[in-house]
Amino acid sequence: MDFTFTEEHQAAVEAAKAVFAGVAPDGVPSPALTAGAVADDFDRVLWSRLAEADLLSLLLDARHGGAGLDAVALCLVLRESAKVLARVPLLENTAAAVAVQAYGGEELKADLLARAGRGEAVLTVAASGRTGHDGAELAVTARQESDAWVLDGLQTAVPWARNADFVLVPALSTGSGRSVLALVPSGHEGAVLAEQISTTGELLGELRLDSVRIPARDVIVADGAWEWLRNLLTTGTCALALGLGERVLGMTSEYTSKREQFGFPVATFQAVAVQAADRYIDLRAMEATLWQAAWRIGTGAGGALPASGDVAVAKIWASEGVRRVVQTAQHLHGGFGADTDYSLHRYHAWAKHLELSLGPAAAHEEALGDLLAAHPLA
Repeated sequence: MDFTFTEEHQAAVEAAKAVFAGVAPDGVPSPALTAGAVADDFDRVLWSRLAEADLLSLLLDARHGGAGLDAVALCLVLRESAKVLARVPLLENTAAAVAVQAYGGEELKADLLARAGRGEAVLTVAASGRTGHDGAELAVTARQESDAWVLDGLQTAVPWARNADFVLVPALSTGSGRSVLALVPSGHEGAVLAEQISTTGELLGELRLDSVRIPARDVIVADGAWEWLRNLLTTGTCALALGLGERVLGMTSEYTSKREQFGFPVATFQAVAVQAADRYIDLRAMEATLWQAAWRIGTGAGGALPASGDVAVAKIWASEGVRRVVQTAQHLHGGFGADTDYSLHRYHAWAKHLELSLGPAAAHEEALGDLLAAHPLA
């Protein structure tokens, strides 16, 4: 397969690099050393710069003020954002907006998408469900009453929930048994947020829904909408893991090239070189499987397996790979890696959060096995 990126993709990368050039994680305090969250809000200044660079509207159609690009473009930008641990809801906002564009009604699109692309309306997605292990759509029930839907249930670990204007909530229709997506405004009657703090030290929200009424125009009932959105969110998370891992391996290379033992840089020692080479291989596998998954989602191209099969493979490598990269980095940095004046501890915390978000590789291998059994390869 040809993984050469288009001129539009390359332009998006260059724009992202320019926006993220001045962002550094070093000044952020360690989550372990703070009584609460790292900050009360995401980086609004950076958010405005992303909007000005048209990076919030990359995947939106031209009629909504976007560039009409695909999931590969989003993953390229997310990869750059993770290298500096950008504190913005770029993945969630973009994924939610594209789901509305692909499956929502015309009235909802006209009211929401242009604002989301300009950064004026901030969207997030409740994708963790009640426990983080079961399907998110199983945590909330939705029943239709006249011209509205009524939601009941709970979603945990909702990213940026306390700062977003809308939360896109998957739910299970009690009438049809199908998944729906409901757009819940911040502060809506019956929707209560409880504070949670992630492994990264960032604020999350536990969203409780008690007979929350949502107008029918703000509920997406199209078949496959939640599965598609879930695949996009997962693939985007794999892109974050890749960008973070690449930056951490770069930090490790820089450090071991300067740190000397017995008069020689430790990077020249075989044991160090072999470990670094193994992590480089992890990153290349993470990259190849990521672009395969993003390409399948973005183009809708057919294959022997559904796109969820490619996403499962990407998750296997990203979940295991990002963990191995940061563990090796900590080992090769020695005690310096635990110094909170050095940013490696921040990358380690984010890597653990991404690993937990993706879930264990064994579970994805089992899911992949089920897909292979249901779709035997010729």
